[in-house]
Amino acid sequence: MDVLSSLGDGFAIALTAENLFLALVGCFLGTLMGALPGLGPANGVAIMIPIAFSLGLGPTPSLILLTSIYYGAMYGGRISSILLNIPGDEPAMMTCLDGYPMAQQGRAGEALTLSGIASFVGAFFATCGLVLLAPQLVKIALLFGPAEYFVLFTLAFATLGGITATNQAKSAFAAAFGLGIAMIGSDSQTGSQRFTFDHIHLYDGIDFLIAIVGLFALSEVFIFLEKHKSGEIGKTGAKVGKLLPDWKMVRRCIPTMGRGTIIGFISGVLPGAGASLGSFLAYSLEKQAVDRKGETFGEGDPRGVAAPEAGNNAASGGALVPMLALGVPGSGTTAVLLAVLLQLNITPGPLLFQKNPDVVWGLIAALFIGNFMLLIMNIPLVGLFTRVLLVPTRILMPVVAMISFVGIYSITGSTFDVMLMVGFGVLGWVLRKLTVPLVPVILGILLGNEMEVNLRRALTISDGDWSILVGSPLAIILWVIAIIGFTLPIFLGRRMRRRMEANRSG
Repeated sequence: MDVLSSLGDGFAIALTAENLFLALVGCFLGTLMGALPGLGPANGVAIMIPIAFSLGLGPTPSLILLTSIYYGAMYGGRISSILLNIPGDEPAMMTCLDGYPMAQQGRAGEALTLSGIASFVGAFFATCGLVLLAPQLVKIALLFGPAEYFVLFTLAFATLGGITATNQAKSAFAAAFGLGIAMIGSDSQTGSQRFTFDHIHLYDGIDFLIAIVGLFALSEVFIFLEKHKSGEIGKTGAKVGKLLPDWKMVRRCIPTMGRGTIIGFISGVLPGAGASLGSFLAYSLEKQAVDRKGETFGEGDPRGVAAPEAGNNAASGGALVPMLALGVPGSGTTAVLLAVLLQLNITPGPLLFQKNPDVVWGLIAALFIGNFMLLIMNIPLVGLFTRVLLVPTRILMPVVAMISFVGIYSITGSTFDVMLMVGFGVLGWVLRKLTVPLVPVILGILLGNEMEVNLRRALTISDGDWSILVGSPLAIILWVIAIIGFTLPIFLGRRMRRRMEANRSG
């Protein structure tokens, strides 16, 4: 009953004119960004962070705008997957398998509409799960002490590569690199300078927003300029055709959407699993359940579109659960959103629901509203969203760069920070060329200081005895999960990636 009362208060906040407008704008922009191959939700949110802060929005409006972009980008990723056979982002890869064949058969409009319905089902029920599960997880989180929080952060680093990680050693290097960047600045306990090289601009450390915008947004500019020299991102060769699928097709896909939603939500809640795993499992298990002989999946079966779309959108909602309740991001995009919370002086975790109920419940209510907006928006405006695939890079990339430069300068007022952002952009480009994941770097920058503070507190309590890190059943359980989460991709990840590629080629 308390949950329903709090959610009602959240709707009172979310239904103000300003927040409704921001949700609408976020959903629209997010869908456009998701439709562009390669951008994805993490880059989309990172690009818009400077805008949100330069507009002087409060905590709740800023989060509503950015999470609406997050949900919109998850919706939009299906557009290029279906029309071009190019995933908008990694979770949308499985949508190509049956979405593109449907487009080749002249049923692109039906595939786009069906994927929009499946995205709505997955995201809506995942948000319901967020309402029910996050407050319960908060009760468990109150059992955490400094040692348990240190182990929890270690768990986040160990599992963030996920089961589809290409190289766990590179993920570990990226996390260590991020932790090293977090150490720059004044020591919180002694006040001594670390890695500043007597440069006054580094005394306060490196602002994680500068790192995020540089690593994600600017590096994307460099990647696009390198890969798309022809001037265009792509051309939609398939006609959209009839938009509304018949009721028989939708009814046939309803059980598929239900199963995909459950699988995706569970994948999202698990730290590091994320939407990619949710999409893959939803598709693979649905194929095993209804098409064991492989006669229809991969040939344009509508259920092959509904399953991964419900799965990856449910995972996007599920990933918000550990971020809000524990302060540990469940995916790359929620790591970016975690940075936004910290920049707003809001500490996610057990006390968030007590200290900032207006923020968290207003955000959750806005997610419900945004889902309905996206459903209504994505059917009649399909033609408009498909045309964004024709935007020349010579127009798109300068806009992204301009937003990054103007936004960061308006926040910090420092040309040094702008130059530092460019440096992070080049660094992000190099790391991506070396296939080193960027999310662990960001996570290291975000959680490094908290990790150090909790480790020092734990050692102070134990008088320097390191055994406190394994001194409780909860800590031991977290260590076991961290070890399994780090080693499992080494044994199973390669086989799973082979199956994903086989599904795509088959």
